[in-house]
Amino acid sequence: MRLWVEDNGIGIEANNHERIFKLFERLHGNASYSGSGVGLSLVRKAVTRMGGACGVESAPGQGSRFWIDFPVPQPA
Repeated sequence: MRLWVEDNGIGIEANNHERIFKLFERLHGNASYSGSGVGLSLVRKAVTRMGGACGVESAPGQGSRFWIDFPVPQPA
């Protein structure tokens, strides 16, 4: 099952798509955008522990589409 979350923000260059999921990694200074660089790292860690995956589709000036894949439970 895939969950999508979209925004209409500034977008993210392709070479930074994996970088944004690293702990304390920020693409901009606090003067431009607030945040600690922890949120997406926590999401990825939690989703991975549940057997899922997450990522982003984005381009500068086009916003971002974040996705989370959860494994489908198998009947017992």
